[in-house]
Amino acid sequence: MVSYLLIKDDGLKMRPAGKWVIEKLDYLRRYIDTFETSMRNKYDVRFYIDLLAGPGLNRIRSTNQVVMGSPLIALKTRHPFTNYIFMDNDGENISALKSRCSEFGRSDLSIEFLHADCNQIVEDVISKIKPYGGSALNLAFLDPEGMELHWDTVAKIGSIQRMDLIINYPQGAISRNIRQLAKDHPMNALDVYFGTTEWRGIFEKWKDAERISGAHRDLINLYKDKLSQLGYIDIKLDEETGDTPLMRNAEKRAPMYRLLFASKHPLGYKFWQDITHHNVHGQISLF
Repeated sequence: MVSYLLIKDDGLKMRPAGKWVIEKLDYLRRYIDTFETSMRNKYDVRFYIDLLAGPGLNRIRSTNQVVMGSPLIALKTRHPFTNYIFMDNDGENISALKSRCSEFGRSDLSIEFLHADCNQIVEDVISKIKPYGGSALNLAFLDPEGMELHWDTVAKIGSIQRMDLIINYPQGAISRNIRQLAKDHPMNALDVYFGTTEWRGIFEKWKDAERISGAHRDLINLYKDKLSQLGYIDIKLDEETGDTPLMRNAEKRAPMYRLLFASKHPLGYKFWQDITHHNVHGQISLF
């Protein structure tokens, strides 16, 4: 357990989570720390956007421990962002998150809460950032619990200048559902997730393989190809360097999800590769 993530139970709603969430949150925290430490004196305005923010705390099912979620990690960083946008489709999540964020009470931080489906009103987020143009530096954490994040939403967020993305790629959910979804007519959940039907061709190539997991290299590269069309630097999946770290079920070691990173500047990739070279235990990451 990473002790800095531990926090007391405040009695408000929490998100149930597996132990693997700790590794994901540690990568996020280390990237935020590097991002803000390095860039805070270069950009007066820095947005942190969390489109599926949740209630702010997670309860680990197997241990009952309570750990900070991504919004509180972003707020508690040593050098905070100047602006925060937190969105969630669950009103109880937003209510709990507002209460937890209120403890900061800092007038120098702008924190906005939106109770909405990010796929429906992402334009509202864009409207708050675009007026700053290239004078703002931005980081969006896109952390769905399954395949509910639409490609169109990612594309709209990615249209903003100087927007780094950390995206939860739900490898386990895709593996469990891809065979059934391949039988369905477009536009089903995977067509909407990838924003294209091209994943179907990849599935055809892998459908007779003993394990469908091999398809994910091609599926992730499809996703990255689409990110490159938005102006993001095209770096393909590299298992050896840990470009897309994989979180596994702690008991069965089954793949759960990966973190995809996208930046329009080489420095962003340097930051990302530096932090993903080591995992939460300080060990060199081998995926």
